[in-house]
Amino acid sequence: MTGNCWNWDATDFEYREAFLAPEEADACLDRLWHELAWEQREISLFGRRVLQPRLIAWYGDRDAAYSYSGLKLEPRPWHPLLQTLRDRVEEAAGSRFNSVLANAYRDGNDSMGWHSDDEAELGARPGIASLSLGAERTFLLRRASALRQPGEKSRKLLLAHGSLLVMRGDSQKKYQHSVPKTRPETGLRINLTYRLVRAQEA
Repeated sequence: MTGNCWNWDATDFEYREAFLAPEEADACLDRLWHELAWEQREISLFGRRVLQPRLIAWYGDRDAAYSYSGLKLEPRPWHPLLQTLRDRVEEAAGSRFNSVLANAYRDGNDSMGWHSDDEAELGARPGIASLSLGAERTFLLRRASALRQPGEKSRKLLLAHGSLLVMRGDSQKKYQHSVPKTRPETGLRINLTYRLVRAQEA
């Protein structure tokens, strides 16, 4: 599926199944798991403070602070491998990125709920490049509630080891996405979501 577009609006999503060769993807997974500063943070969910069901790490340029779900993230300085991968992802996506949110799904119990990446810091039509490493997980996509038709089902994409999914244009306005729980024995997956955080006026 290299270079193929996948979704209802072909300009908003692009999926490359083999962006990294298997051997390189294996090496990246092992190094990032052992070298990034992983943490499990509390977020605000429906008025309650709960632990995120995964580990996260935020890296980027000095001014790339980012907030979501009541969580304020200050970037750690770029890890060399994250920076090298960013350069390649930027070339593939045709976009500039100054930060990356790394998510670690330790097993099938870790997940990501339905959401859109529509925070003000990302701008009106953000570009997000998502690089997947490790165990294959299901990515679900559905229209935003205001656009969803009665009975309309979500779309499903299996995110392969070493694959790249680029979301751009109106993707965060028109759609929501999630990574649901799966079999508990599912292995480690690391997801790198490269973003461009824009400075906010005081």
